Amino acid sequence: QLQLVESGGGLVQPGGSLRLSCTSSRSSSSLEYYAVGWFRQAPGKEREGISCISVRDRYTYYVDSVQGRFTISRDIAENTVFLQMNNLKPEDTAVYYCAVCTVVGDRVLSKSDYWGQGTQVTVSS
Repeated sequence: QLQLVESGGGLVQPGGSLRLSCTSSRSSSSLEYYAVGWFRQAPGKEREGISCISVRDRYTYYVDSVQGRFTISRDIAENTVFLQMNNLKPEDTAVYYCAVCTVVGDRVLSKSDYWGQGTQVTVSS
C-alpha cells in the first residue's frame, strides 16, 4: 500500500505560518492518482482529518476549524501534497499526518491503515 512521509513541522508563534509536505516513500508511487489528505492528533485527543484534495484536484475540503487558514495543494512534478498553514493558533498544535483520504459527510477519513511518523507542529509564544 501507499506509504507517505510527512515533513515541514516546527515551532511557530501564534499568527505564524508553516508549510507541510507529504510525499511517497517510494519514488515509483505517484500521488497523482490518489486523493490525499491531512490529519492531526493533538495530545490526549483522537486523530482527526482536516483536509482532503481529490484526484485531479477537482475539489478540496476543509473542516471548519481550519477553513480559511489552511490550503491544501498538489505538485505533480514534485509528487508532493502540501498543506499551507497560515494564522496558526495554539490549538493547531499537534502531530500532522498525511494519508489517502475520502470525505464522508463532514468528515475527512483515511482510506489507509498505514500511518507514518508524522511531523510535529507546535504553536506557542
